Amino acid sequence: MPIYSYTALKQGKELVKGEITASNLKDARDVIRKMGLVPTQINEYVDAKAKKAARLSSLSLNEKIDFISTLQILLTSGIPAVESLMFMEQEAAKKKIRDMSKILKTQIMAGSTFADTMARYPQVFGYIFIGLIKAGEESGELEKTLDRIKDLLTKQANIKGKVIGTLMYPMFVIVLAFFIIIVMLTFVFPAFKDMFAQQEKALPLITALMIQAGDYLKTYWYTIPIFIVVFILFCYMMVNWQPARNILDKVVLKVPLLNNLILYSNFSNFLSVMSVCYDAGIPVVDCLHLSVITLTNSVLKNKMSGAIVKVQQGLQVSLALKATGIVPKMLLFMIATGEQSGRLGEMLEKGVNFLDRTLDAIIDTLTKMIEPIMLIVIGSIVLVMALALYLPLFQSYMS
Repeated sequence: MPIYSYTALKQGKELVKGEITASNLKDARDVIRKMGLVPTQINEYVDAKAKKAARLSSLSLNEKIDFISTLQILLTSGIPAVESLMFMEQEAAKKKIRDMSKILKTQIMAGSTFADTMARYPQVFGYIFIGLIKAGEESGELEKTLDRIKDLLTKQANIKGKVIGTLMYPMFVIVLAFFIIIVMLTFVFPAFKDMFAQQEKALPLITALMIQAGDYLKTYWYTIPIFIVVFILFCYMMVNWQPARNILDKVVLKVPLLNNLILYSNFSNFLSVMSVCYDAGIPVVDCLHLSVITLTNSVLKNKMSGAIVKVQQGLQVSLALKATGIVPKMLLFMIATGEQSGRLGEMLEKGVNFLDRTLDAIIDTLTKMIEPIMLIVIGSIVLVMALALYLPLFQSYMS
């Protein structure tokens, strides 16, 4: 049970402080009054470590995997939860995991259940994590649920790694091209300026523009870091400011190939969570609620949230998802088949495998396309710079 700290009046004049254990705030107040005290303030007790945890940001994906993997191994070995957490408190490699293990251990020893203790820190563990743990604890299959969560988190980490790996190369090329252009404009073109000035004919437009840009950057060099900072802030705003994020989410869904990458990576996480939740015995509506949390695209999230409302009103899951107009047809067919045959859990798992194969194919296609596209981009930059440098020379030879 939770621990409550209190301040109370003794015999109407003396202030006393203490701690009691009670199931809720009302019971805590009754216990204090039975002690002959008049409560003036009652708060659920949170020690210094718990306060620190309340301020912690969410555990990273790898930290969650480490935490779950270690805990699952210990529990499966027959070691009680408190002793498992005590071991992790002392031996875990990362300090954040050691701190959280101590907090969980302390509160479980005070009478809280494992799931209720974790539910106090949604910003650390996330609602999906907490929901699955609660379902596993209530069904008596906590170890099995932890294994499911571990597989789920590992899969999400793999998808994240694939998507980041696919986008890393073009981002590197773009940054490199930007710095090459800055160096060319700031140092190379000014070196040819005097030679070009000796020519009687007017410079080609492209050369004149490059020289003017180089003069500007050499004089106002401080605008370069300002531009970089503004660009980074703009990107941050587009990702974190919701109105801008909504616009960006709509745009990316209209870009060929990129829209499939966003769509299938989102639905792969969505269906994976739904499959794990369904296997853990969580009701379908709650499965959908937890699954929607994984969607990172606001357009997809809004449409899927609308589908949940229809399921709550009694519509079949497959029909509600079909009404969104964004769920792949093969996935809809699998879910509909599962509902009709009573094998929804099995079909959800097959749907996850289908999405994973499709996502892998999309990533392979993107990877193969990115290389020639980047070559064209770099080649175009080199061509423009070369033309700007050599057109005046060709012009002087022709005259």
